[in-house]
Amino acid sequence: MPPRRRSASGYRGVRHRPNGGFYAEIRSGDLRLSLGTYDTAREAASAFDAAAWRLGRQRLQMNFPDVQTLQQALDLAPPPRLNSAQDRAEHTALQRCLIVAQEDERVMAEWRRRHPEDVAYEQEYWERRREEDTRQRREERLDRRRRKALACAQADLVNAGGRSFFIEEDDRWFDIWLSTSDDTNYDDDGADDWSD
Repeated sequence: MPPRRRSASGYRGVRHRPNGGFYAEIRSGDLRLSLGTYDTAREAASAFDAAAWRLGRQRLQMNFPDVQTLQQALDLAPPPRLNSAQDRAEHTALQRCLIVAQEDERVMAEWRRRHPEDVAYEQEYWERRREEDTRQRREERLDRRRRKALACAQADLVNAGGRSFFIEEDDRWFDIWLSTSDDTNYDDDGADDWSD
């Protein structure tokens, strides 16, 4: 019997589970013998090797050919991880969510196929929203620039011995300290993201 190829986990007889564990199994003739689920791929590979030693397999068919005896293989193989009722409930809930998500995708694809005019309208709507948001951000930036320029001019006037027409509670005093270098030194041609 030729040696089997290694799985995606990098070890013979070990598969990665969706819940994050590693499942080990070994074949004996036509039978598949389950060896349990482990926390790491190496632990599952060690369990495979211990079972392979018991079944009298050649060392070349094992994951760790440097192990010399059955006792060494048994010492390296940890006990399988116990799947509690909570683990099974979480797995079932996750499977339900995945089924619902797949069904949603299927229904949305069907809706897009049947109603292309709605898809075009939705794309147009979001394009208008982006343009409006871009225009609004540009106007806000220009307003901040104007306010800062006025505040700086008034500060220069005060420093030159003139009298300012700002009252103490005026927001423009705070504009003197407003840093706009990151926000206002470039023109917004779609460079902003929606996180602003």
